Amino acid sequence: MGQPEEAGNALRRDVTVWGSFMWGYADVGADIYTALGLVAGAAMGATPVAFAVAGIVYLLVGLAYTELASSYPVAGGGQYFTLRGLGDVWGFVCGSALLLDYTIDISLFAVSSSGYFNFFLPALGVNIQSFAVNIGPFVGVNVLWLIETLLIIMFLVAINYVGIKISSRINEVLGAIAIIGQVVIVIFGFVFAWDPNQMLLQMRLQFPDMHNFMYGSSLAIISFVGLESISQVSQETRRPATIVPRTSISLVLNVLIFALAFSVLGMGLLPWQVLGAHAGDPIAIVAQKIPIIGAIAAPMTALIGGVIVLISSNSGVMSASRLTYSMSTFQLLPEWFSAVHPRYHTPYRTIVVFSGVAVVQAILAFLSGGAMNTLANMYAFGATFGYLLVFISLIVLRFKDPFTPRPYRMPLNVSLKGQGDGAPRIAFPVLAVIGFLGVGTILFEVILTHAIGRIAGPAWVLMMLLFYYIYRRKAGLPPWRALPRDWEAQQRHTLREAEEFELLAEYEQALADKAARGGQST
Repeated sequence: MGQPEEAGNALRRDVTVWGSFMWGYADVGADIYTALGLVAGAAMGATPVAFAVAGIVYLLVGLAYTELASSYPVAGGGQYFTLRGLGDVWGFVCGSALLLDYTIDISLFAVSSSGYFNFFLPALGVNIQSFAVNIGPFVGVNVLWLIETLLIIMFLVAINYVGIKISSRINEVLGAIAIIGQVVIVIFGFVFAWDPNQMLLQMRLQFPDMHNFMYGSSLAIISFVGLESISQVSQETRRPATIVPRTSISLVLNVLIFALAFSVLGMGLLPWQVLGAHAGDPIAIVAQKIPIIGAIAAPMTALIGGVIVLISSNSGVMSASRLTYSMSTFQLLPEWFSAVHPRYHTPYRTIVVFSGVAVVQAILAFLSGGAMNTLANMYAFGATFGYLLVFISLIVLRFKDPFTPRPYRMPLNVSLKGQGDGAPRIAFPVLAVIGFLGVGTILFEVILTHAIGRIAGPAWVLMMLLFYYIYRRKAGLPPWRALPRDWEAQQRHTLREAEEFELLAEYEQALADKAARGGQST
């Protein structure tokens, strides 16, 4: 059980260095376009502080994913790492939490993309608010915005169905344009418009109470969710052990700089109330306040924002489909989900099914009368819960699987004696413990302050666990025990298929040394 998939049912390695970076940037770099207004509406004058707190946690998450994704370049991301470290049930639980995150990723950023494009409607004489109607007990349902969102999701399903090469190329081109636009706005904003006194005055006089700050900082994690995308696409990345560390570290620094820059710039240009009132297009409102380029910067930013958030939604489609593909190949989900299109080599069934879940989420969110707030309220639960299990798995795998080569290792380690005579020493990751505590704090904030997320998130995981139990019972598999798996054969296959021959030789030597000592299989 759990043997490497056959070549005919494998994903194709079509993602380049730039493509790998842009898959991550598409999911993470776009998030500030959505998060700034939502966070400002909660954290008030402490908006930059909320982003900084979330950014520190994000940095540690990024380091953990860099190690794990380069060591185990297999579709599945956090779910696969947890499966390797903690077994089937926890691997499924982690996958369920992250799947909730990905489906909300699709719907939330499709809503946000539409919001940025709607920035242009007043110039056409169209008032988007005039399309808000009452449908029975549901008040203020914006029908036009909902239709736009559904059309975007269907478009993304189509391009991902055809193949990741086309989807990745779209990310690469549009993402490059977005990065250039962001640099221009940040530079011109700080040079010609930023007022540090306004930001400091808001921080001093309008600092939120503890509840609102916790809510705001937990929402700020939205700006940094998405590192999973690089690990999800690592099975389709060429030479992942070489590429993933470079792209992940670059992404972490890039996104951290932009998120902090936009939050500081925004608070030095506008009152937090204005940012909070424009949750649909906050960066465009910031750009509009910049002199000299403001007249063209606002529409340019709205266009860039709409595009970059669109490819973030696209990244959600990819990640959800690859995650469920991985879960199916390891018998955590029915085999039906692991089918790969014979022509396009894409997991087409999971693309359609879980994009359909995103459609349902979008419809329900619009019926609530506040689509973005409703979706954002649930978004952080899946990510923080999944990341918590990833940090535990990283620590466990350092002890359980010290033989797998790690092209990148989280810094700040304590050397411990290995298990058994002659066993390799264990590098205990201190930063992983700190990261676990940081993510745990954010998860605590989510449970305490997110009225919808603390109910819908656990309910989703429990519902998925019920599905898991029924599937495993019907398939004649133990519901609560891990299946026997040859992880060494799996790792050999992964490194060979990724053409990481030097790492494969290093791994083979480590296993030979273990066998000479009479060690047991991992």
